[in-house]
Amino acid sequence: MATTEHPPPSRLRAWMLEGLSDMGKGHGRPTPSAETKPEPEHKGQRWYRVMCLTGVDYFSTLGYQPGIAALAAGLLSPIATIVLVIVTLAGALPVYRRVAEESPHGEGSIAMLERLLSFWQGKLFVLTLLGFAATDFLITITLSAADASTHLVENPHLTSALHGRQMIITLALVALLGAVFLKGFLEAIGVAVALVVAYLALNAVVVSVGLWHVLTEGHVVTDWTSALTAEHGSVFAMIGVSLLVFPKLALGLSGFETGVAVMPHVQGDSQDTEESPKGRIRDTKKLLTTAALIMSVFLIATSFITTVLIPEKEFEDGGQANGRALAYLAHEYLGNGFGTVYDVSTIAILWFAGASAMAGLLNLMPRYLPRYGMAPHWARAVRPMVIVFTLVAFLVTWIFDADVDAQGGAYATGVLVLMSSAAIAVTIAARRARQRGWTITFAVVSAVLLYVTGANVVERPDGVKIGACFIAGIILVSLLSRLARAFELRVTSVTLDPMAERFIRDMASRKIRFIANEPDQRDKAEYRDKIEQIREDNDIPGEDFVFVEVTVLDPSEFEAGLTVRGEVLHNRYRVLTLESSSIPNALAALLLHTRDATGCTPHIYFEWTEGNPFANFLRFFLFGQGEVAPVTREVLREAEPDRARRPRVHTG
Repeated sequence: MATTEHPPPSRLRAWMLEGLSDMGKGHGRPTPSAETKPEPEHKGQRWYRVMCLTGVDYFSTLGYQPGIAALAAGLLSPIATIVLVIVTLAGALPVYRRVAEESPHGEGSIAMLERLLSFWQGKLFVLTLLGFAATDFLITITLSAADASTHLVENPHLTSALHGRQMIITLALVALLGAVFLKGFLEAIGVAVALVVAYLALNAVVVSVGLWHVLTEGHVVTDWTSALTAEHGSVFAMIGVSLLVFPKLALGLSGFETGVAVMPHVQGDSQDTEESPKGRIRDTKKLLTTAALIMSVFLIATSFITTVLIPEKEFEDGGQANGRALAYLAHEYLGNGFGTVYDVSTIAILWFAGASAMAGLLNLMPRYLPRYGMAPHWARAVRPMVIVFTLVAFLVTWIFDADVDAQGGAYATGVLVLMSSAAIAVTIAARRARQRGWTITFAVVSAVLLYVTGANVVERPDGVKIGACFIAGIILVSLLSRLARAFELRVTSVTLDPMAERFIRDMASRKIRFIANEPDQRDKAEYRDKIEQIREDNDIPGEDFVFVEVTVLDPSEFEAGLTVRGEVLHNRYRVLTLESSSIPNALAALLLHTRDATGCTPHIYFEWTEGNPFANFLRFFLFGQGEVAPVTREVLREAEPDRARRPRVHTG
């Protein structure tokens, strides 16, 4: 391939693009670049350490989930939470354990569904799911930072000094999170482990003290059960209402998508390969199961103690338990000293909950957009993407005025759409594997999650609107990026079979002349007439030509390798056949490879394409063919700035 001299990059540019990798190839293995220094190969972390990274998102919902459950379900909060736990353990957990098997490189359910569709409809479908993933992950960053600032502002020791400054505090926390990821990913895992261990230990203390007070103050349970019976009557009515309000508690399901998104960071076994990472799959299943069990215990216990111990009015807007029910109990029963320590831990884990979301974004987006040609090359590097995501998080925080409740609908919508798509994906996978039992099970889970998603959308349509904005933004930016990179040489490698090498080696002793031919009947008359036409149009003698024929496979693909095969047709005509997503790019890559292999300047001959130039360009952009001659020349011009070394394009 052509190599072009580049000036040495500045130190800032080299640091920003350090570890630039092509996430579209080799499942994200770093690829050396002419202007970047690759990072050492990442060996991964033990599963329980990576669990802490996903856990800062999942476990941190304890900071606001009990309050949300109390507002949504009232006295039924513990029963509705049990429904949530059943859906978690019997539905979401089996689904994502299957996703870990089917997609062990971190692409998640999106990759599973991508395989069902090809061409542009597949790309647009993936972009739509990426829009919901961006909604989920980015709102995780902003909502968690906003809730952390709420805990900070509402602390009795700080409320007078920090009142009214929640926006500034939230922006500062988002910026600090971005700074951690600019420093490095391993530092993020180390911080997550410390935060999760401390936070769960403090929550265990609060839950234990709360249960002790429930046992010693027996009347609170009888008061609760009496009020529950008076309000709802029978047990069946309670269960029915719990099922109806359950969708409002859906935030308690967050964490599974990030659990599979960060799979590449799970160490696995030394015998693992990229094609068969059995140890990584096994340990990721441990990660998902352990996190779900821990969270289920805490969800049931915290919803119970907060419901029976906290007055209902305190959960409402302006109440002391609004958005911080467990912190309220910590201050109430363990004093302001312990309560402040609990606040600090909650603030820290809520702030860092964005770390798992950021890790998910950094693992997910570069796997798709650059491979589709829908993002610039620097989108494969971590640090530039961290800056982009941090700036978008600033914008979201400003739009929502750092309000936790205002972002809840968008967060739940993103989580539920991704979980529903995962359930559908594993249902299809089980059906293809002819696993009838699992197919029925996953189909039931899909139906439940689709119901929850629909109910959530009806209840809070703002989530769909925000998700639609993310989807529209991603699609618009992606198409503009693809348009800007339309004339980029996007063939990653060229491989010739022995016959093709023989053709080129033979021509190198004379003059290398190719004829671009669109294969039709491929009979003797087609090739004879083509040679006569090229000779007349360009006034050149002889028949020393090699035909080049390109078959377009999937024009929506952007980058791929090129295999060239040679054959002799009708005992006379030498033909090179290629398969690619774009005719001009394939021809340009062949010409540059021929030049580099032989040291000679190749010539290629075209006939002009009939029709409107703009329509032909659209055909090239969407379908990989169209105005072939001028586009081939433009691809060559961008790939090789030196005109003297550039292969020659002739059109008659």
